[in-house]
Amino acid sequence: MLTAVATGVDEPLTITEREVPEPGPGEVLVRITACGVCYTDLDLLQGHWPIARFPVVPGHEITGVVTAAGPGVSWPPVGTAVGAQFLGDSCRHCDYCVRGEQILCPRKRITGIVMDGGYTEYAVLKADFVTPLPEGLDPVAAAPLMCAGLTAFNSLRQGGITGTSRVAVIGTGGVGTLAVRYAVAMGARVTVIGRSHRGESAARELGAERFIATQDTDPGEALKAWDNCGANLVVNASPSTSAAVATITGLAPDGWLVLCGYDPEPLILPTRVMVLNRLHVMVNPSGSPHDLRDTLEFSAAHAILPEVTPIGLPDVNAALDGMAQGSSGRRSVITFD
Repeated sequence: MLTAVATGVDEPLTITEREVPEPGPGEVLVRITACGVCYTDLDLLQGHWPIARFPVVPGHEITGVVTAAGPGVSWPPVGTAVGAQFLGDSCRHCDYCVRGEQILCPRKRITGIVMDGGYTEYAVLKADFVTPLPEGLDPVAAAPLMCAGLTAFNSLRQGGITGTSRVAVIGTGGVGTLAVRYAVAMGARVTVIGRSHRGESAARELGAERFIATQDTDPGEALKAWDNCGANLVVNASPSTSAAVATITGLAPDGWLVLCGYDPEPLILPTRVMVLNRLHVMVNPSGSPHDLRDTLEFSAAHAILPEVTPIGLPDVNAALDGMAQGSSGRRSVITFD
């Protein structure tokens, strides 16, 4: 099978051939249909994951079909179309695991970082951590839902979104666009925040009622004026911690700021504003298997899929280089015949 391997920091992926592996106890063999190219994969190669295990096969936005099951595995059956995500395994017995919040497990293992992922034609995955795809969901376009979609959907849910919420989304990239579409489909009113007006028309086409360009407007003041109340929920889908902090003063009392994007900059918050308004701040780390199942079902029910550019595995280094330069365009998805 053809496989892309990360051999170390600041090294291009090596395209090589490997033997098709066999699944062990608790595992399934998945023939990969598609695997999205995510910014986390770029972070791996840039050395931002100190827990990384090299050599490793990157990729955690996986769709494919189960072709074999290891000893003791009765689910999912062979032939099932499945997806796999950032969270690849957990201890299964800590308080978080038994409550269905495996993403918080202290001993969780990350797909494509410490265990081999989806930049390959076949992958061995933990049976408990693959999710059946809803019928009719395009497996190529759906691949980014395993991370970008899950992160956007779960950020809204963790922030307590309702059908009457005023939701602000910072950033108009892949995660931000999906967050807008999910929020609109949930019945919320949406404001999009960008650096310039370049993304305004696209945001309004997605259903946003307002657009704030930070180059000429203070986002906190603009949000505060929204119905003279402020936003109930702000989702930061940009790679900037300061962009998130700039909106704190625009939150309504009991409001939530949820970061699914950030940078190494420290998170410095205005304590007095937060105390007087009982504000909440959370950083959302993707989601657990039940969150992915809900994300996929909701996406299928509301026909929410990202726009993607299919590429072959030999093109993955070029796609990562374009991402690093900020010129990647649509989300690249590796496809296999």
